[in-house]
Amino acid sequence: MIREIDNYYFSLKEPNRSCLLALRTIILKQDGNIAETLKWGMPCFCYGKKMFCYLWTDKKTDEPYILMVEGKHLDHPKLEAGKRSRMKIFRINPHKDLPVKTIETILKSALDLYRDGIINLK
Repeated sequence: MIREIDNYYFSLKEPNRSCLLALRTIILKQDGNIAETLKWGMPCFCYGKKMFCYLWTDKKTDEPYILMVEGKHLDHPKLEAGKRSRMKIFRINPHKDLPVKTIETILKSALDLYRDGIINLK
């Protein structure tokens, strides 16, 4: 039986489907304590029981992005806060190769917030 989260990915059109599936793999391989679920209709990744990041697509451009829940604690030039006070996003061009090193750097910095106790896991 196909899980609801898998249906989300397989309902997408290319190139977003492949892009988001690749991002999913990159995120999950960062730490064995990351779990994936579906929240508010989008893939959500939790560290412990805390929301860590989401995958979504921009309503205007239809391009994917990674939403970092505790983005306000992250200082990376490729992260955008926009009008958000807490979260930041990292935009992805699905027509180009993924910037894997940059993505991994951002994910590591975010995970360190949880690992180092800056974000309380309780």
